[in-house]
Amino acid sequence: MSEVRMLLNEPLARHTSFGIGGPADLYAVAHSVAELVELVLLARRLAVPHLVLGGQTNILVSDQGIRGLVVENQAQGVILQAHNDTATLTAESGVPLADLARYLIHCGWAGLEWAVDIPGSVGGAVLGNAGAYGGYIGDALVQVTMLDAAGTVRQVPAAELGLGYRTSRLKQEAVAGRRENILLAADFTLRREPAEALLARAAGYSQRRWELMPPEPSAGSIFKRTADHPAGWLIEQAGLKGTRLGRAQISPRHANVIVNLGGATAADVRALMTLAQRRVQEQFGVGLEPEIELLGEW
Repeated sequence: MSEVRMLLNEPLARHTSFGIGGPADLYAVAHSVAELVELVLLARRLAVPHLVLGGQTNILVSDQGIRGLVVENQAQGVILQAHNDTATLTAESGVPLADLARYLIHCGWAGLEWAVDIPGSVGGAVLGNAGAYGGYIGDALVQVTMLDAAGTVRQVPAAELGLGYRTSRLKQEAVAGRRENILLAADFTLRREPAEALLARAAGYSQRRWELMPPEPSAGSIFKRTADHPAGWLIEQAGLKGTRLGRAQISPRHANVIVNLGGATAADVRALMTLAQRRVQEQFGVGLEPEIELLGEW
């Protein structure tokens, strides 16, 4: 196996966008797909609990941390092949989604420009079928490459991933505690469009996003949109905008974002989530479903 540095009891607050999270027993960085596969197979062989994380932007790690091995996925290879007015893109799962979107915009390829300011990795975006401004990752996705439970690397068509609003079969498996399938790369089809037009469209997206999103550390949208209303509207109508518990706060700028005011704990955030769910259920009879994933020991 290639030489990979292992850190003991690494605080995950150093790595999550929330700036929150207890320690991982073991922490390693995979700089390539080969290292990612090696680490996962080694953990399986030794029966060590393991978890692969990408951009660590859409998660809340418990204050007790995560047992076993946490692998930070930094496999960031990209291959772009042009075919006249279309292109085929292969992006490894650790590629930062926003960086990829900006690169494609400047190259004059459309399909992922909506993601110009979306945090996280390609792998996380596929798992959650990320989207914004009417675009979704599934719109351009052709297939993924994954390591399955048997240790085989195989390709799976997008149509077999069960992509839906902020979800997929892989995410549903993960939430249920089954993480046998590890996403390694994703293939997309893009279309030619003048870079100037894409830059202008992306600038509009950026302006809209930063007018709404608070500057403090967060995990982005906490809850999924309900059938009839945005979750933030319901939380605001319930009178919770700006509510603080400990050092966590429902943002005064965007009620579907909980921010870390500095020193917030995962317990603070989870208590605010529970409060929002209870109040919205009581006042509107609507259940709020988390968009972020809660990881670790609770």
